[in-house]
Amino acid sequence: MKNWLFLGAAIIAEVVATSSLKTSMGFTKLWPSLLVVFGYAIAFYFLSLTLKTIPVGIAYAIWAGLGIVLISLVGWLVFGQKLEFASVLGMGLIIAGVVVINVFSKVGMQ
Repeated sequence: MKNWLFLGAAIIAEVVATSSLKTSMGFTKLWPSLLVVFGYAIAFYFLSLTLKTIPVGIAYAIWAGLGIVLISLVGWLVFGQKLEFASVLGMGLIIAGVVVINVFSKVGMQ
């Protein structure tokens, strides 16, 4: 179970780091830039712990899929970016894919 918590921590750290890229203004702002660097370091650390027990393909699919959806939501909620129907539909399909992997794949269950 803790491997899934590690994956969750990796996803959250990646979302924080990627969101901070916007506020770093091309790495010209110190604190957001540091948050980017440390956020990605934490994300990769926890992803490396995850990969001890979850296959890389499964872990990366979940990380990438949920990362895309969460970053899009941050962009919409925090930065006022627009989400059109096609974007929301695509994110719904990504979430459906993550659910299918978690519910039906026996590969990631160790």
